[in-house]
Amino acid sequence: MTPPRRSVHVRVPATSANLGPGFDTLGLALSAYDELTVTTLPEGELEIEVSGSGAEHIPRDGSHLIVRAIRHVFADVDRPAPGLRLDAHNGVPHGRGLGSSGAAVSAGVLAAKGLLQGEVELSENDLLRLATELEGHPDNVAPALFGGLTIAWMDETGPQHKKLLVHRGVAPVVFVPETTMSTSLARTLQPLQVPREDAVFNVSRSALLIAALTQSPELLLAATDDKLHQNYRAEAMPETNRLVQALRAKGFAAVVSGAGPSVLVLADGPGRRLEAAELVAQIADTPWDALMLAVDFKGGTVREVPVGAE
Repeated sequence: MTPPRRSVHVRVPATSANLGPGFDTLGLALSAYDELTVTTLPEGELEIEVSGSGAEHIPRDGSHLIVRAIRHVFADVDRPAPGLRLDAHNGVPHGRGLGSSGAAVSAGVLAAKGLLQGEVELSENDLLRLATELEGHPDNVAPALFGGLTIAWMDETGPQHKKLLVHRGVAPVVFVPETTMSTSLARTLQPLQVPREDAVFNVSRSALLIAALTQSPELLLAATDDKLHQNYRAEAMPETNRLVQALRAKGFAAVVSGAGPSVLVLADGPGRRLEAAELVAQIADTPWDALMLAVDFKGGTVREVPVGAE
């Protein structure tokens, strides 16, 4: 007997990981979104429509990351994966350090949760575990799934997270270039060992960054300093490095967003981020698109929709 068709709508935010010193640990959800509708089809069928950022480079077969994530969840709960129709619009810039792969994985996990509603219940821990198994680390998928500022870590039971609310005075702006950067390439540029004093430096700044983001935005410049990863990657992203250094010299809390090449500024107020945008327009040698974003406090959402609805 053919199971009834189901359709769910999913929305997942962009994320910026690291935030300077919080390498592979801190992540922030931002108000740019991937949106998709997933509808079940007879087993074995697959239809994919994609628009938005990176659409021309995205596969239309079973290697699509959202499709892989949905099938991964169904396999994990020992359910046969249905055929799928995927209609997606990518609002998260691809290959720019804003968590596009984490958003896709999170969207697939949430879509599977919606399609399995009433048969299998997936907890927050289940969602984070499943997404991390595909993404490899939880620092982007945690804020994509749960929103806000997240601290992510691994222990003997798997990935864990703590969500924190960001001070309302924090005003993010992301400067997005035309070029892209491979996360895997960026990771190869870092040494396996760092000086002890650099590690201590980052521990202190990471602790300070939590206080700055949740209580004291005036401390953001000092709190976003880093010695673990950004300097090592600078040669591969010279324009990004120049922009970060120029902004920081003028008192702006600028960092490489994720693996780059986008630059995130955590301004202490809307007026300050407008000043940052004006400065970038004056000094940049290459085009940068300024995205005035808010912190997304909700995270990814999934809801059932009538089959065939837009």
